[in-house]
Amino acid sequence: MENNLREEGKFKFVEEGEGTPIIILHGLMGGLSNFEGVLDFFPKHGYKVVLLQLPLYELSLLKTSVATFAKYLKEFVDQKGYKEIILLGNSLGGHIALLCTKLYPESVKALVITGSSGLYESAMGESYPKRGDYEYIRKKAENVFYDPKIATKEIVDDVFETVNDRNKLIKTLAIAKSAIRHNMSKDLPKMKTPTCIIWGRNDNVTPPEVAEDFHRLLPDSDLYWIEKCGHAAMMEHPDAFNEILYRWLTARQY
Repeated sequence: MENNLREEGKFKFVEEGEGTPIIILHGLMGGLSNFEGVLDFFPKHGYKVVLLQLPLYELSLLKTSVATFAKYLKEFVDQKGYKEIILLGNSLGGHIALLCTKLYPESVKALVITGSSGLYESAMGESYPKRGDYEYIRKKAENVFYDPKIATKEIVDDVFETVNDRNKLIKTLAIAKSAIRHNMSKDLPKMKTPTCIIWGRNDNVTPPEVAEDFHRLLPDSDLYWIEKCGHAAMMEHPDAFNEILYRWLTARQY
């Protein structure tokens, strides 16, 4: 995935296929590789899939916020000249997609969220991750998935490195606080953008009732469950995730 990363100005991204752009936004601890299944499937079915690398740790502390990332996304869309985009976000990425849709509804044709923050205050984890305790980090990483084996050593090592890097830890906490400040419960009823909500039935990070609240508050939404699935449905059950999303896009004629 990293080998396919392109740079244009300040933006780093992967772009595959032709057609309606599906722009993917990763989570706080999630990499672009979490979406390999989506990247493999949708270009074959008439979509341009774009994975945007968010500058989570590269901005000044004052600019490290959900709102700044939403504006960064809009700048990227404008620079690339994409029209009528579909936004797909997991966890923090879902929150950024929601805020971008609220701020720039004319640019977003459809929205897809999975395990999204934006409503549930604990979605970003505890306020201060335990540093130096590898076993604790391993258990927290395993808790993200229904099947703990998906939390490979590589994934655990990445999270461990992040929370033990002082700059990254400070930025992580700033993003978490920003996410809590940007609770979207009052905004969602005014957002008419068609939204596909795909949720793991066993999500421990953003529990099932969070998905039900999104569905209740968003005026034009459809909610789909994936059984035996945790917080990263597109990673844990890529085939089921792709099938649900493709059916939804087809039914909506996107």
